[in-house]
Amino acid sequence: MTTELKMSVNIGSLTLANPIMPASGAFGEDMEGIIDFNQLGAVVPKSITKHPRKGNATPRVCETPAGMINSIGIQSKGIDYYMENVIPYYGRYQTPLISSISADSIDEFAEMASIIAGTKEVAALELNISCPNLKGNGAAFGMDAKLTRELISEVRKVTEKPLIAKLTPNVTSIQEIALAAEAGGADGLNVANTLLAMAIDVHTRRPRIGNVLGGLSGPAVKPIIVRMIYQVHQVTNLPIIGCGGVMNGEDALEMILAGASAVQVGTASFVQPTAMLDILEEIKQYMVQYGITDINSLVGQVAAGKHTTEGC
Repeated sequence: MTTELKMSVNIGSLTLANPIMPASGAFGEDMEGIIDFNQLGAVVPKSITKHPRKGNATPRVCETPAGMINSIGIQSKGIDYYMENVIPYYGRYQTPLISSISADSIDEFAEMASIIAGTKEVAALELNISCPNLKGNGAAFGMDAKLTRELISEVRKVTEKPLIAKLTPNVTSIQEIALAAEAGGADGLNVANTLLAMAIDVHTRRPRIGNVLGGLSGPAVKPIIVRMIYQVHQVTNLPIIGCGGVMNGEDALEMILAGASAVQVGTASFVQPTAMLDILEEIKQYMVQYGITDINSLVGQVAAGKHTTEGC
């Protein structure tokens, strides 16, 4: 007799059929012919901006040991194109659409959220608060607890749909930012965006990325993200979406055991386009192997002892 596995998870009021979804920027319509979008927990297209953006100078991507650096610059066709083309396209699928928003100011975040969340096809909003506050000092919203709380609070006023704050790992205390997002009214947390990095071509003596600095992703960052998920899970009851370095089922399970309710997959899809569905199947095999019937029973269940900073 085969035991039925409960794979559904909740992010606020949003129920996902399973915990696997793409990371924004690592997924697009071209993948339709390779994987069945309806088998994913959610779909998360690339972050959208209000106005069209060309993105950063090339080269935009380079490989690094156990990872890659990218600096796309949130290339975007703007919100009008998104509303007329992207939302209707993904609205054809039964899988929930999570729209990722990037903006230059708190007011612009609220304005875009009001427009996008007003469509029935959009199930939730992911607020990319890792982008710079151009009306402030240029630092990312998510690097400042006060700004984070204010931003989430203002967006909360314009929609009742689930809000997921995409946190930046480039902070001293990600717990502080997570608590600020929770206080502002977030329904979930994405831990986390890419780590700021740089690579140099020693032969040309020039940066390997046109924008000089970029975001590091891939297996190299996974232990850092697992640590951050664990830390955030200790201080908040909000559901966490783990993101960073998931290449296989065991990687995803590490994040779930650390405290993530769901997992986003990015770099792995560039290496193997079917990675998300492969990872989902590997999680199911693990559950069968260990007699686990509900994926939620694994969330935060790492048998951790007392942790210290000794040895650092």
